[in-house]
Amino acid sequence: QVHLEESGGGLVQAGDSLTLSCVAYGDSASSLPMGWFRQVPGKERVLLATISWSGSMTQYADSVKGRFTISRDPDKNTVYLQMNSLKPEDTAVYYCASGGWYTADEFRYWGQGTQVTVSS
Repeated sequence: QVHLEESGGGLVQAGDSLTLSCVAYGDSASSLPMGWFRQVPGKERVLLATISWSGSMTQYADSVKGRFTISRDPDKNTVYLQMNSLKPEDTAVYYCASGGWYTADEFRYWGQGTQVTVSS
């Protein structure tokens, strides 16, 4: 069993940067790939980025490529999402998840989500 806790969300202005953190607890937490998703009301959860358990492999959605960076610190069992040049359309609840790679269905464990609001 893996428990995930996100933090770092908040209200920022367009153009600002924000870093989200996700701490993973559990015996297998450090050996699973992890990802960041976001969701707006009435829409499906969208995969933004994933990172392998070693951190050597990453992938990004086209919508955030070049602006967002996923990374992980294995010593802290923590995954980060560095978000730069934020836009109002980045406003969403952001979730971290573990155990998958390409689609939401693949991910076995989810955090509770953290709200990011970008004002124009």
